Amino acid sequence: MRVFVTGASGWIGRSLLPELLEAGHDVAGLARSDASAEAVAKTGADVVRGDLTDLDTLRTAAAEAEGVVHLAFGHDFGRVEDAIRIDAAVVEALGEVLDGKVFVAASGTPIVPGQTATEQDDPAGFGPVAGRAEVARSVLKTAEHGVRASVVRLPRSVHGEGDAHGLIARLIGLGREKGIAAYVGDGSPRWPAVHVADAAHLFRLALEQAPAGSVLHAVGDEGVAIRDVAEVAGRRLGLPATSVEAGELGFLGPLLAIDQPASSERTRALLGWQPTHPGLLDDLEKGYYG
Repeated sequence: MRVFVTGASGWIGRSLLPELLEAGHDVAGLARSDASAEAVAKTGADVVRGDLTDLDTLRTAAAEAEGVVHLAFGHDFGRVEDAIRIDAAVVEALGEVLDGKVFVAASGTPIVPGQTATEQDDPAGFGPVAGRAEVARSVLKTAEHGVRASVVRLPRSVHGEGDAHGLIARLIGLGREKGIAAYVGDGSPRWPAVHVADAAHLFRLALEQAPAGSVLHAVGDEGVAIRDVAEVAGRRLGLPATSVEAGELGFLGPLLAIDQPASSERTRALLGWQPTHPGLLDDLEKGYYG
């Protein structure tokens, strides 16, 4: 099918475009800069110049496609609230032209205190978490208009060779500045994780197979203890694994203190998705973040 991808030159997009092309799809990728356009073109995909604020461009590209994969999120628009507002407008614009087509969008795994989050859990809360969850619900609501819509929830860590901007990469970079491999408290809080290639594969399966209204979890590791991350990274970098106060790690501190494991059992059963690439600790052992 003809597939339009936002975030085509981003971290997951770089793995998804080749995956789609190798599967025989005709792909067009959104690119806002010359560098992004070059990266998209190198894969063999068509380039659509524009950004998330170019709603007419997005509508046109989506109307010309049979399916859309929406990966982009405006992390650089300033405040998270602004990025969510723009994302909501994007979803609305895409939904206007996708009747009878396929719509797959990225979101995040929820936090369910005291439990392992599943695909059936509906994110609640306030602030940015609630805002992004509401956008995901808007994606799923397009199924009411004949769209085969699904949401792929991504974990905190989407790792792999070349990751320079993810949360684990930022944590290790911050730790190197401080001369330690940091964790918060006793380091027992867990993060779910997935290899970027496995995540890209799930997006393709969702595009091809997911029933309308599906909520999917791109989770390889259900929960990796942050202290284990610190110990492996510290060993690779020659830094001591050290407990620090959350406030010493900026915006990462509160995240590291939250236990948020997530399951992908239902996703695997529904689509036959099986992660085959290394887990987070194995990637750390390989020194990808060193």
